[in-house]
Amino acid sequence: MAPVIKLNSGYDMPQVGFGLWKVDNAVAADVVYNAIKAGYRLFDGACDYGNEVECGKGVARAIAEGIVKREELFIVSKLWNTFHDGDKVEPIVRKQLADWGIDYFDLYLIHFPVALEYVDPSVRYPPGWHYQGDEIRPGKATIQETWTAMESLVDKGLSRSIGVSNFQAQLIYDLLRYARIRPATLQIEHHPYLVQQELLNLAKREGIAVTAYSSFGPASFLEFNMKHAVALTPLIENDTIKAIANKHGRTPSQVLLRWATQRGLAIIPKTTRTELMVSNLQSVDFDLTEEDIATITAFDRNLRFNQPSNYFPTDLLWIFG
Repeated sequence: MAPVIKLNSGYDMPQVGFGLWKVDNAVAADVVYNAIKAGYRLFDGACDYGNEVECGKGVARAIAEGIVKREELFIVSKLWNTFHDGDKVEPIVRKQLADWGIDYFDLYLIHFPVALEYVDPSVRYPPGWHYQGDEIRPGKATIQETWTAMESLVDKGLSRSIGVSNFQAQLIYDLLRYARIRPATLQIEHHPYLVQQELLNLAKREGIAVTAYSSFGPASFLEFNMKHAVALTPLIENDTIKAIANKHGRTPSQVLLRWATQRGLAIIPKTTRTELMVSNLQSVDFDLTEEDIATITAFDRNLRFNQPSNYFPTDLLWIFG
């Protein structure tokens, strides 16, 4: 079993989880079921991924077959931007729980620090970034309003822990001033090209666990034909990474994952191939040297891939400016 990270909420979170972004609906149930059989216990989902019903079916099958109990799983989901208004949070969480077929989330995150105008789930679900067509309509909810509603999820037993995703330092400082329940985790894009060391320092200082997504850098974004992703040599093909992997008798993917976990972060890699599921889980079974870690960290270029302006033309959404 993967090692765990003790959250400030008192719960244990598996350090190696399974990400559900871009897991196709047609295979999602089988992928989740197979990942549970391979040993995964943390599953990182979201309203925006559009596959929560299917992922829930994979969970239900594994539970029905006695492979795992619900309390042994750590299921994560996220609040989409169109549901930031205080009175919209609980209803959408209840819908997401129903989609998963479960009674509570182990962790529920604000997906982006961006409020967009409400879109009724009966009109379009998941709503995406646009109100209609290519129109983006900002919402009026403050993060404080949204966070207060998030805290009520814990009070009502709908989520055991709450946290944030894609937040930067200034907003975390602001949130901590009024938070009755502190964020348990911060989920961020994190790979050797985007280290964000000062943000990691803040999270550590404030006792907030960090989960890294897109651990393989540009690999997750090639299908979107992002110029700066396509222009880079994939990290798993980088000669330096390959040399470190050869030295340890490991794969480049395992080295990239271990670079994160050995520095205290949680990871959520995704694959549909069972052999890679096992390989990713085994990435915590060895240690890199301090020199290895420093060498990989020095790749940092502050190069971010997961931002709206990389997916579609926009002059309204500069989240990471």
